[in-house]
Amino acid sequence: MRSSWYKSVASVFGLRPRIRGLLFFIVGVVALVTILAPLTSNSYDSSTSSTLVPNIYSNYRRIKEQAAVDYLDLRSLSLGASLKEFPLCGKERESYVPCYNITGNLLAGLQEGEELDRHCEFEREKERCVVRPPRDYKIPLRWPLGRDIIWSGNVKITKDQFLSSGTVTTRLMLLEENQITFHSEDGLVFDGVKDYARQIAEMIGLGSDTEFSQAGVRTVLDIGCGFGSFGAHLVSLKLMPICIAEYEATGSQVQLALERGLPAMIGNFFSKQLPYPALSFDMVHCAQCGTTWDIKDAMLLLEVDRVLKPGGYFVLTSPTNKAQGNLPDTKKTSISTRVDELSKKICWSLTAQQDEMFLWQKTVDSSCYSSRSQASIPLCKDGDSVPYYHPLVPCISGTTSKRWIPIQNRSAAGTTSAGLEIHGKSALRNYWSLLTPLIFSDHPKRPGDEDPLPPFNMIRNVMDMNARFGNLNAALLDEGKSAWVMNVVPVKARNTLPIILDRGFAGVLHDWCEPFPTYPRTYDMLHANELLTHLRSERCSLMDLFLEMDRILRPEGWVVLSDKVGVIEMARALAARVRWESRVIDLQDGSDQRLLVCQKPFLKK
Repeated sequence: MRSSWYKSVASVFGLRPRIRGLLFFIVGVVALVTILAPLTSNSYDSSTSSTLVPNIYSNYRRIKEQAAVDYLDLRSLSLGASLKEFPLCGKERESYVPCYNITGNLLAGLQEGEELDRHCEFEREKERCVVRPPRDYKIPLRWPLGRDIIWSGNVKITKDQFLSSGTVTTRLMLLEENQITFHSEDGLVFDGVKDYARQIAEMIGLGSDTEFSQAGVRTVLDIGCGFGSFGAHLVSLKLMPICIAEYEATGSQVQLALERGLPAMIGNFFSKQLPYPALSFDMVHCAQCGTTWDIKDAMLLLEVDRVLKPGGYFVLTSPTNKAQGNLPDTKKTSISTRVDELSKKICWSLTAQQDEMFLWQKTVDSSCYSSRSQASIPLCKDGDSVPYYHPLVPCISGTTSKRWIPIQNRSAAGTTSAGLEIHGKSALRNYWSLLTPLIFSDHPKRPGDEDPLPPFNMIRNVMDMNARFGNLNAALLDEGKSAWVMNVVPVKARNTLPIILDRGFAGVLHDWCEPFPTYPRTYDMLHANELLTHLRSERCSLMDLFLEMDRILRPEGWVVLSDKVGVIEMARALAARVRWESRVIDLQDGSDQRLLVCQKPFLKK
């Protein structure tokens, strides 16, 4: 028996052919607009793609696949079914870092150093599982004690690697029972880290290392940073160093630096650009970092020049009496000599030299490049492309940038307070009071004999996964928190990373459809404001994203997600799959925004 609803519909479609055709046309247009709307509107990017039509099919397929995943998750929730927890990974993945499979890269034909680079395109799909901590893992000690003492069971390092301790940090580490102690006053090239930093300051023309900011130095890229002792000293001076070093399966410089709570990430620029825009850092530091600067048409040194700001400094510590390279003995020269020869072609000047340390300064005058000889290295035709692991270029970048401002002329205050309010810093105050007592409280969270001293819920570092203008970083500073923030700007969002770096903060570009270049358990807190809404229009799997977030978050670390209520409900279901404890907080401001605050459990074996 036909229902009245069916009869009413039949009566409509039984009307004249013209009306029926018009109705089908309207339905078709609505369906087409529904499919194409996410492709043509992007609140994160003001530019309009000129290649939309060729990408319609591929983008539609991605949306269809994502819609299917979202539908299945929502259907399970609507039926009251609990989503199944992801299984726990095996012991072999305790220190797993995706996209750095050297054996697989060699099998793919990569060689001459390129096999050490990041290659997510060769990553094989693995079982979705939760990475467990090692058997002897312990919660890190709170700062400042945890900066100099770490648990040996938290890092992967062999006895031989521990005894060698790298080239620069010899005798900086001391093994005491189940702890590794870092002695910052022993053996960093000269008489200690403080004396080493003071010597750099004097070569610049300063009275002491406490005056670095007076010379415009706030951010430092530390290449091959050893185990972070120089960076730890810079942090104590309220500077922002970022350590980068190539991936190492054991004895990783980056892993040990991060375990100390210091800013670091896996980074290698042998064949690809670093994920930073041009003119990003005030100083680049290389203390026996093992880089051969004059190979590959000097493109490695040109990459340093690309990320170095006008008037910035390049510090190279290298033995002058040690010949390098594969040339005959009669033609061998020191690294510093070859760098000095190349520096003249890129408008650098050797400012000072003391013993084994050399200091070059990048020109502050962009007209220097036009006055060079014709045989000099050419200038790049800089465009608006985002430098996300692009191939190295044999030319000089950034010379026509609007950000060509010498570091000595930059305002110490950076962005004005009025500008910060315009950028939305005031919006953080709406929920900051809710987070502070929950995450930064001093009350006991984990009763037991092995608990550290208060505060129990300590935060040393934070990753802001959709940082925009770095306002969470600014809010932490305003609240007097000692934590540093890795400000991540998604590659398909508006590129605000130059603003973040110009404010003296740490930051990096990243595609959240891929794993982040870091070791497991390296961040205390993850924050993401409307990142999930942004990623749902991409090809990213939110399930893979939550597994990646769990991989890089330390046990008992925190996750704070801010998004629309529908997205937050889906995120809460995914949080349960990775075993996070979670709660939804209504901001009580009349909006559909909600907070999802989660804590990762300590899964002991």
